[in-house]
Amino acid sequence: MRLTHLFFCLKEKSQDCMYLQYCKVCQSYKAPRSHHCRKCNRCVMKMDHHCPWINNCCGYQNHASFTLFLLLAPLGCIHASFIFVMTMYTQLYNRISFGWSSVKIDMSAAKRDPRPIIPFGLSAFAASLFALGLALGTTIAVGMLFIIQMKVILTNKTSIESWIEEKAKDRIQYYQTGETFIFPYDMGSKWKNFKQVFTWSGIPEGDGLDWPVRDGCHQYTLTIEQLKQKADKRVRSVRYRAVEDYSGVCCPVTKGVKTFFTTPCTEEPRIALSKGDLILATRGLKHWMYGEKILDSAADGGIRERGWFPRKCVEKCQYDSETDQPVDGEKKNR
Repeated sequence: MRLTHLFFCLKEKSQDCMYLQYCKVCQSYKAPRSHHCRKCNRCVMKMDHHCPWINNCCGYQNHASFTLFLLLAPLGCIHASFIFVMTMYTQLYNRISFGWSSVKIDMSAAKRDPRPIIPFGLSAFAASLFALGLALGTTIAVGMLFIIQMKVILTNKTSIESWIEEKAKDRIQYYQTGETFIFPYDMGSKWKNFKQVFTWSGIPEGDGLDWPVRDGCHQYTLTIEQLKQKADKRVRSVRYRAVEDYSGVCCPVTKGVKTFFTTPCTEEPRIALSKGDLILATRGLKHWMYGEKILDSAADGGIRERGWFPRKCVEKCQYDSETDQPVDGEKKNR
């Protein structure tokens, strides 16, 4: 039995359950800062994201190891780039002849002794140049990911929690409630936040269930905000009806050129649609929308189908069938 499931089985009778989110897949309450991963098919403590390169989630137990990997990978690529550059320089130096009017490069053989231990011909030069490009590209890409991870670590957040905080600001501004959302886990000191993840023993502080919080906050401050956002999403969702069939492919060819080339660059799934299906859309792009298909909970066992679908495959329902009132306007795009 999972640790989170065992812990919250003991707390189901307490009043704290009213503040917790319930995972329908794992059939248990989720610990604060935990999220369900569709790829791993489990709830992950302090989940940051699912990384396809390590085929695992980055969360409470391995956040420090993953961040060190993002640091060491660019350093290794920088070292490899230096070797490639020096190799090409030394080999080309032995093959370059400088004339009065031009510079000539002879790739057939070195003109000076000693001869290289490993032959360096045109194919080796092309391979070294290609490897240099890969090394530099990896250095830039992974280095940017390392900077992003350090930013969230120094504020004691995860990538998901940063997104939750942005949505909290959007919710407060939309309804003009005048409230102020304070992220509860930011200790106010970058060094204290850093020590929450990086320790000399390699084991992160805490147990992944209870966390130190700022003054004026408690363990369920972030969870309560998530529940408010879910309720807000249900209120601001818009009902659509499918007018065309959609197979659920990532880049549909038959739905138009713009739909094909503007497919969302995300790991979130697509949902197949049949003509007449009802969907609750919660957000959207110009040519795509994200929402949840309205299913018969009794027949489908409570399974939720959420994902992206082409905007041209649906049309907005003029009236809500449950309330017989016009549906609310679409949520503004971010």
